[in-house]
Amino acid sequence: MKRVMIVDDHQAFAQLLEMALDSEPDFDCVGTAANGAVALKLALQLRPDVVVMDIALGSENGLEVTRQLREAVPDSTVVIVSAHREADWVVRAGQAGASAYMPKYGSLEEMLSVLRKARPGSMLVSASMFGPATAKPTAEPQADSLTFRETEVLTLMGQGLVPGEIARKLGIKVSTCRGHVKSIHLKLGVRSQVAAVLKAQQLGILGPDHEG
Repeated sequence: MKRVMIVDDHQAFAQLLEMALDSEPDFDCVGTAANGAVALKLALQLRPDVVVMDIALGSENGLEVTRQLREAVPDSTVVIVSAHREADWVVRAGQAGASAYMPKYGSLEEMLSVLRKARPGSMLVSASMFGPATAKPTAEPQADSLTFRETEVLTLMGQGLVPGEIARKLGIKVSTCRGHVKSIHLKLGVRSQVAAVLKAQQLGILGPDHEG
């Protein structure tokens, strides 16, 4: 089982990815950090196999944190996730000691695949990096069929809330909320909350509120 640590100051993204990892039998999310100092402290304590690192950590540079982390915990593999898709960022990530690079808002399936394949001493670049960098998401029939309530639920999912919290916020039963979540998954063709949010961002239903 791969022990994963997430370093990202976007709380919703970190929470969604943590839930997705914990639902997979071969991953264990051992911790999250929102800044470099906490990331280095946790890495020394937890000794994760893989660190998912955002490039932008508030005012900090995630590549510099990567450099420091690789010196402190050389056995940990760092996977960079970022909104930047230019080739020079991949080069800089490799120079900092990262072993993989992928767009932050790619598919969940691709992200899990990259986390499984990344190895120290190599540089794995996800396939979506080679797609059109400026292509705008277009609406799909499944996305167009979301009801107003489903869109409300999806928006709260994008904030990292789970069905129980969403139900309380909207004043509906938890079972009703789970029904909406199931319908959202079906219409977007996904199987998890994080995949639904990532797909919604790709389609333009939800806008990424953080770019790193």
